[in-house]
Amino acid sequence: MLRRATDADLPSMLAWRNQEANRSVSIHQHVITAEEHAAWWSRVSQDPTRRVLMFEYAARPLGVVTFFDHDPVARSASWGFYLDHDGTAADGTALIAWAKVMREAVAYAFAPEPDGLDVDLLEGEVLPHNEAVRTMNRRLGFTEGEPYEQTVGDTSVTAIPVRLHRDDRPTRRSGKEQ
Repeated sequence: MLRRATDADLPSMLAWRNQEANRSVSIHQHVITAEEHAAWWSRVSQDPTRRVLMFEYAARPLGVVTFFDHDPVARSASWGFYLDHDGTAADGTALIAWAKVMREAVAYAFAPEPDGLDVDLLEGEVLPHNEAVRTMNRRLGFTEGEPYEQTVGDTSVTAIPVRLHRDDRPTRRSGKEQ
């Protein structure tokens, strides 16, 4: 289940985002300070182009989904997510939580308002070495663009843009995804 994040979720969000497994597959890989996190939340919680959602599984918060650059006129948005990697790995729920959060986030993006974003185009980016997410993206119908370099701090990072159009989503009826 996805629900809007609240101030009470901030400590978990920061702890999960700073887990090594999440930083290693993120564009910004530094450890985020409490001050940076609070400043980020102050900005995004007031930004109408952003939504920060908590992912819950078995009545337990396990991850964060962020939608940004939401443009209702163009019917597009970008997204990203991360899970409590350490917690889900320890209790054996990592694989199911990971697949479920991705499916629920994509469904939310294309769902009509007020329960979703009602976009026609969902975009994101993935690091080349994140094969697990790249594979799941393909299962969900995302296509990859040409990798590009971006500068983050003093480092050059290669990212692969991904995109999914509403009409290209696999459905159980089409047999494209099971």
